[in-house]
Formats: sequence, structure tokens, C-alpha cells
Amino acid sequence: MDRTSGEKRALDLMAVTPTAVLTTMDANGWPSTRAMLNLRNVETYPDLIPVFDSHREDLSVYFTTNTSSEKISQIAQNGKASVYYCNPSEWRGLMLGGTISVVSDPGLKERIWQENWTMYYPGGVHDADYAILCLVPRIAKYYEYLDSVSWNPAEKP
Repeated sequence: MDRTSGEKRALDLMAVTPTAVLTTMDANGWPSTRAMLNLRNVETYPDLIPVFDSHREDLSVYFTTNTSSEKISQIAQNGKASVYYCNPSEWRGLMLGGTISVVSDPGLKERIWQENWTMYYPGGVHDADYAILCLVPRIAKYYEYLDSVSWNPAEKP
């Protein structure tokens, strides 16, 4: 599989998986893994398609989280992280590894906000506990059955 094919298939996979699995590093240097809402899922979040259109090549990923969550302190200590998307029934997977940070742009927070998130953030889009994370990948590894390809999304093909 070449990079171009891998990128297309990776984007297709990101658009349909219901969750993304995020791994950060804890204070002792151990991986800390959890399932996250996949904001790139076009069926669940069709209104976010324009947000990710500008990230088709660099594969940057946004997540929402509580500012009170353990992830925030882990990211402050070590900004290295990975996210994994998979469809086990089709033997397809994508791992993105890179740096993750808390986004402070209030405009982006408003563009990403979903009304049903008040169950997590009762104060709405301006809730102090509502945060956006952005993972900027430097390595992408896509596999499908026994075929795979790796590339750096920051580098043009």
C-alpha cells in the first residue's frame, strides 16, 4: 500500500469509527489509555465535517474533555500522545502519534460544541470544565489485513 492509498483509507476509517482510543503518559511514565468521542465520525457529528476539512492532510484530531480530568495534568507533564482508530471486524486500524495540547481558542470551542454535551458540561460552551484537546500527529501507521503503510503527516508526499 502506498501513502496516498493509506491516507485515503485512514480518513475513511476515522470518519466511521464510533470512538477513538487516546493514550497519554501518566506521572510515572506509564501509558494511560481511554476511549474518547470520535468527533470525526460523520454520522454522529455531521456539523463538524467543516472543522476537519482543513485537517485532511495533517490528520490533526480534536477531542473534548473536562479540565478537571487526569488527562489535563498528564498532558501538561508530557505532551506526547497517540490515538487509535480501528474496525476489528475488517482488520483495519490507524495509529497517530504526536503532541497533544489544550486549545484555548474560544471560537474553536464554540464551533465544536454540541448541545447534548450539557450532560458533561452543565454550564454549556462556556463551562469552565469544558476543554478542547488537539493532537498534531508526526507519525501515522495504517494497516488493513496484512498490508500497512507509515508516514509523517507533517511532511508533504
